[in-house]
Amino acid sequence: MGTHSALEPVYLTFCTCPDAQTAQSLAQTLVAERLAACVNIMPGVVSLYRWQDKIETDTEVLLLIKTTERQVTALAARIETLHPYDVPEVISHPITTGNKNYLDWVRQCTANNQ
Repeated sequence: MGTHSALEPVYLTFCTCPDAQTAQSLAQTLVAERLAACVNIMPGVVSLYRWQDKIETDTEVLLLIKTTERQVTALAARIETLHPYDVPEVISHPITTGNKNYLDWVRQCTANNQ
């Protein structure tokens, strides 16, 4: 994998979208631009949250985005640029353990984005 260490941390990033079309478009862009190796699209998520001092409930689509530590900042910036929400949810967690071959695949898929 060249200069990209096989030990580079892999992250799982969560992002909610207002609808399936937004989710599909965002996922396609992130994978095409190598900011993510894989995006799972999970429809039918019910979100209850406070916005402008009111409690809201919406049905959203959740993206589970697999990326690397090196891409987390660029990934978040790209989501913020493309996302229709004023304050999109972009939460990233390091993956501390997992299938080594899968994690290496994530690293490989995101390695060519500079």
